[in-house]
Amino acid sequence: MRTDIMGVGFDDLTLDEAAEKGAALLREEGFHYVVTPNPEIVDRARREEPFRQALNGADLVLPDGIGIVYAARLLGRPLKGRCPGIDLAGRLMAHMAESGERLYLLGAKPGVAEAAARNLEEKYPGLTICGTHDGYFKEDAPVVEAIRASGADAVFVCLGAPKQEYWMIEHGPATGAKLMAGLGGSLDVFAGVARRAPEAWQKLGLEWLYRLLREPRRIGRMARLPLFLVEAAAVRLKGGGDRG
Repeated sequence: MRTDIMGVGFDDLTLDEAAEKGAALLREEGFHYVVTPNPEIVDRARREEPFRQALNGADLVLPDGIGIVYAARLLGRPLKGRCPGIDLAGRLMAHMAESGERLYLLGAKPGVAEAAARNLEEKYPGLTICGTHDGYFKEDAPVVEAIRASGADAVFVCLGAPKQEYWMIEHGPATGAKLMAGLGGSLDVFAGVARRAPEAWQKLGLEWLYRLLREPRRIGRMARLPLFLVEAAAVRLKGGGDRG
């Protein structure tokens, strides 16, 4: 049973458990997709019913941001912890490198996915990245056909929310891939275009602050985090907490 956090149902899993579930989905028949909402995404989903349905319809819904974990505590529905999409991707790639499954990278600016592919194949010996495509395409059909022709088992879809979630739902089955994961800006990190917060900041749940210090223009978006927590506390006070 999922844990409801402001209208989005999250799977209460550790990162290792989530990776095991993702690997299991790769072995199953049919198409599956994974989403990793943060507070900004959940906030948008509260206002947009189709987006909320897209998130809740995923095979795995994982808490990417520390704000989701804090909100869960405020609501009296504590989660086991964060499952950042970029960390889930790392565990899945390690698994795929051993099992021989094929990965396709979709998204980011031209050239970024290719650079990410080179770095990832070096980091995960045995990993097969069978194709890449940037996120600046105007027609979906050629991209779908490229993925199908590549024989990809999994696709990391990095188009930003909510585009990536809608794209996975609409086009995922036609690609022949078994698993897609919406991973936002992860390709920029894999390519070395963007830097992730140091591990110490990650452990303290302060990646958001690190990104804000490096990109002050994000202040408007980051301001939603305390408001999101205030809203979660208000829901608890109104008696909307303690329900899974």
